[in-house]
Amino acid sequence: MHSLKPSHNLLHSFCIKPSYRFETQHTNEQLILVLRAHPITQLPWVINSLILIVVLIFLNFLFFNFLSGTQTLFANFFGLAIIFAYIWFNFLSWFFNVGIITNERIIDIDFHAVIYKEVTETQLSKVEDVTAKSGGFFASVFNFGNVFVQTAGTEVNIEFVNIPKPAEVTKIINNLVP
Repeated sequence: MHSLKPSHNLLHSFCIKPSYRFETQHTNEQLILVLRAHPITQLPWVINSLILIVVLIFLNFLFFNFLSGTQTLFANFFGLAIIFAYIWFNFLSWFFNVGIITNERIIDIDFHAVIYKEVTETQLSKVEDVTAKSGGFFASVFNFGNVFVQTAGTEVNIEFVNIPKPAEVTKIINNLVP
């Protein structure tokens, strides 16, 4: 693992040896990888947001003569608040759903809602199998997919969904496993 050079790319969705710290990090534990969903997988909600803004602008022209200035202003504030809340919650979901691979363990942090966090972790010594799956045109073109980490016994399995370079992640985890 000494041959890996620190790098950040793809909007910080694939960070090798980042200089981050996380709340449960042990004293001598070193971060190897920090993973998020590939940015291209976020296009649906970005496109939806743009469409909603265009619809709001269109509705302004459609109802311009029927509503007073105050009503139009209130409707625009209300519409923009909904659109920006949609953007904010989707961004937070992408940003805080993180996979962390260290020299000691693998951690999967999932935010299912703003107030609910699920943290799954396993020691590298308990890893039985690592599988990368990638399918479809966009996944092939943009090199993203899923990585599944199977653990021994009744331990919970870990999955990283839509991450960049799944084959490389699998190789790095396999090199870390004792």
